[in-house]
Amino acid sequence: MDVDDLLTGIYDQLPDLVDAAVDGLTPEELCRTPRPGVNPVGWLVWHLTRIQDQQVAELLGADQVWVAGDRAARFGLPADPADTGYGHTPEQVATVRPESAQALVDYHRAVAERTRAFLAGLRPADLDRVVDESWDPPVTLGVRLVSIAADDLQHVGQAAYLRGLLRP
Repeated sequence: MDVDDLLTGIYDQLPDLVDAAVDGLTPEELCRTPRPGVNPVGWLVWHLTRIQDQQVAELLGADQVWVAGDRAARFGLPADPADTGYGHTPEQVATVRPESAQALVDYHRAVAERTRAFLAGLRPADLDRVVDESWDPPVTLGVRLVSIAADDLQHVGQAAYLRGLLRP
């Protein structure tokens, strides 16, 4: 197996997992938490998509999918490329209000398509390229891509678990 098949295989799992986590949930259910301070399904899926969008856009040297068109408005938010949900307080989490499960699916699929196109062009040697020197050791492209995937898989698992609490 070559490296682009491996990475593509990991990232290609995410859209179906996202779909399953939000399928059929109402806007109210997407924002519901089992107790105060817990991130709801809608926020978790929005956040995992925002992280992938922001980091892949940075790797591409391109604008984020988030800032194009009316995408942010479908979540009741401004198109702020710096707002990925990282470090959100409970009050900030509550401001993320997807208009529908479809808004989450559409955004995630657009980001996933961009990520897949990026991965398709990679060669094994590309993974050793340093993309962030602010860490010790510096972060390579391979480490960054694994980190994004691990974060996304963790959050989509959390969203699926919460969905089970909402709709047993």
